[in-house]
Amino acid sequence: MARAADEFVLTTVLLFLAVTVVRWLRDPDSSLYIADLRVALAVIGAISGTILTGLILSPPGRRSGGHTNPAVTVGLWLMRAFPGRHVLPYALAQLAGSAAGTGLARLVWGPAVALPSVSHAAIRPAPTWQPLSVFLAEVGGMFALTLVIAFFVAYPRFVRGLAPVIGLSVGLVIATFGPLSGGSVNPARQFGPAVLSGQTTDLAIYLVAPVLGAALGAGVHRLRRGARTRPHLRSVPPQGRTDRAGGVVRAPAGRTSDDKR
Repeated sequence: MARAADEFVLTTVLLFLAVTVVRWLRDPDSSLYIADLRVALAVIGAISGTILTGLILSPPGRRSGGHTNPAVTVGLWLMRAFPGRHVLPYALAQLAGSAAGTGLARLVWGPAVALPSVSHAAIRPAPTWQPLSVFLAEVGGMFALTLVIAFFVAYPRFVRGLAPVIGLSVGLVIATFGPLSGGSVNPARQFGPAVLSGQTTDLAIYLVAPVLGAALGAGVHRLRRGARTRPHLRSVPPQGRTDRAGGVVRAPAGRTSDDKR
């Protein structure tokens, strides 16, 4: 529960800052207003990626893993890199943090957060995009992000690069898919803003599609991992030999091959 509390704090901060960034960049009366939506989303993506990197590297992020995303939590569980009993507490904490962070931004910034151009930073697809297209884009975006995470699960020696790579990946998703599907790939990113703004029409898509994408990415990871380990199981590990039945006989602890000779 302590780690779930960390996830609540992290997601609260993430959503407060997300709404704050959108409030200053998309409010026409703001001195930082960017009229072009594509340019604004590119800037928002860069800032969001930097914020996410900082949260992952923060003390709460180091303790909990810095998921801030129920789809990431589910994906790590399916990759057998996260205990299943912690999935529900993490997901509930992340969704609660989403609502808390959005509400806190409304209290701090006032009515400007509710302007149509800001709308509590709720994500909206392009008018020409149909629900199925949005669903597939969200699945694909989270699928790609899960494969990035899977690389670090498979090769933990590179874990020092995890935070900046995840931040960069999320920033690219926002900049690329933001003008089209909305580029959420995080149920917690959309939950609080959609509920507080009343824009819940496509909420189910943004809640379900990223989790499905994470499940598919985790499935690919497990298939690739199985393909790599099966040949390895037939090899003889170092400092061991095979008996006549084909089993591995390891040197007893504390003895080397020189000792045996």
